[in-house]
Amino acid sequence: MLAAERGAATNTLLAYRRDLEGSEEIVGDLLAVSREELSGLSAAWANLAPSTVARKTSALRQFYGFCADEGLRSDDPSTGLERPQARRPLPKILSHDEVERLFACAEKEAAADRPAAVRMLTLLELLYGSGLRATELVALPVSAVPRDAPFLTITGKGGQQRMVPVSGRAQTAMARWMAARASDPSPQLFPSSKGHISRIRLFQLVKDLAARADLDPAKVSPHVLRHAFATHLLEGGADLRVLQTLLGHADIATTQIYTHVDSARLVALVNERHPLAGKGAGR
Repeated sequence: MLAAERGAATNTLLAYRRDLEGSEEIVGDLLAVSREELSGLSAAWANLAPSTVARKTSALRQFYGFCADEGLRSDDPSTGLERPQARRPLPKILSHDEVERLFACAEKEAAADRPAAVRMLTLLELLYGSGLRATELVALPVSAVPRDAPFLTITGKGGQQRMVPVSGRAQTAMARWMAARASDPSPQLFPSSKGHISRIRLFQLVKDLAARADLDPAKVSPHVLRHAFATHLLEGGADLRVLQTLLGHADIATTQIYTHVDSARLVALVNERHPLAGKGAGR
């Protein structure tokens, strides 16, 4: 149902399977378990983070909703589970200076037109310049490369398509990469021996670039670059609805997390740069 009706991504399907199988290992057959037996999961999950418990609970609630729709159960035992209030953490972001250091390193390495370095620069331009998710980026087909209009057609979560703008810088980088891979017949923009490069490989490439740029690799990832894209656009005056469209968020509440990031940045700025900063109270 998740795959056919909701178009859920492979990673979402795998996560649901893990959560349901893990619950079944604790309480037994999920189709036969009672409300009281299922409520025992709360104790088993006591040491888990609230966000993890919320995800597992959601998986069970949706599973039993499906069971009711299909006539597999007449009741919903998941009502016995607690509803943890998971606080959404503020996303990690990079400063403008840190982003500039990444690009300076990538551009210097790509100056000699080595294919691997040109590919890295193109990946970086699309992560930070267009805010793509890692899965969206690695799966781009060659046909997605813009010709007449500076836009990429992206297939995101749930199979939803959206148009994202491509900067002049990114277009130049992509043109260089297309020339470098011209002899490769693969329909994938970033091909590998197994089709296209994996999310894990992209993660490794970004971490390695961060290290070469003298940045802490623990602070840098494809998703952190997506967060930087969103935060820096908002700082520049971008409309929240426009940002929602660019990021491919189904719910604007997801996008609103970046307003909190921007507010936190403003508070830090006042505390650090205001003339009274650092002076004790009462002086």
